[in-house]
Amino acid sequence: MSQEPIIISNRSETELRLDKLLAQELEDFSRSYIQKIISAGGVSADGYPLYKKAELISPGVEIEVIVPQVEDSDLQPEEIPLDILYENGDCIVINKPAGMVVHPALGHNTGTLVQAVLAYAPEIEGVGGVKRPGLVHRLDQNTSGVILLAKNDRAHQHLQDQFRDRKVGKTYLALVDGRPPSPKGRIEVAIGRDPKYRQRMAAVQDREGKEAVSEFFTLEEFSKHTLLKVSILTGRTHQIRVHLAFLGCPVTGDTVYGRKNPTLELNRQFLHAHQLTISLPGEDHKRTFEAPLPDKLEEVLGALRH
Repeated sequence: MSQEPIIISNRSETELRLDKLLAQELEDFSRSYIQKIISAGGVSADGYPLYKKAELISPGVEIEVIVPQVEDSDLQPEEIPLDILYENGDCIVINKPAGMVVHPALGHNTGTLVQAVLAYAPEIEGVGGVKRPGLVHRLDQNTSGVILLAKNDRAHQHLQDQFRDRKVGKTYLALVDGRPPSPKGRIEVAIGRDPKYRQRMAAVQDREGKEAVSEFFTLEEFSKHTLLKVSILTGRTHQIRVHLAFLGCPVTGDTVYGRKNPTLELNRQFLHAHQLTISLPGEDHKRTFEAPLPDKLEEVLGALRH
């Protein structure tokens, strides 16, 4: 099965080195792996392969990237209970618990969501790439809520296209420390790698990161906390956590972008993917899938209300 090309455009106002542009856009890949893709002829512009990592890409130029499929996988299915919100022949919608990693990564080789889904629905093996079968989007380890996986390649492409084209509605519930500067608002702040701590993301200048847009609305105010509904129009890594910290009201329990000592007794961040609105394959209308707030987070709100 051939890989669909990834289309990347230089959206900056200046020329960028090819390897730097790819590193910005392909966050999941190491620089060494990106170099291998370039050397193998997997990058082209106007049909001509680009073999030099230092090649300068002019503003507005589009390049195509073919990421080689990984043929072998050491993913092992694991019988782990799943909270299934919806399922048909094309996809499966799951309410992911906090603490569960979506796919195997360094330090997390077992107990992941994709391994649990492989055991439940073996047909997803190899869909969209064997390392992350079925995945069309992700949630952080300590974020709970709605996540969608495709069961076949046709559905995977259909769903992934909507995420890429920003046609998916994504709404989260977040309890924050303090309160935002206004009851509702829109955050348009680029997100990129933190220059000091490369494993983290940060709010950066437009030319140094990717466009990121979030909208928030206050649902409930407490003496030292605020419950927000947050909708994201883009899907950057740690977007909500970075944006709310940028406003000065970090997500409660987020020890990376917020307070090192949580203001409430929480062993996770209070961030929950509440609703996902998307069009499923073969359907003309959009569906909204909703995951109820976990009991632990409901208990936290209950304590704040008394």
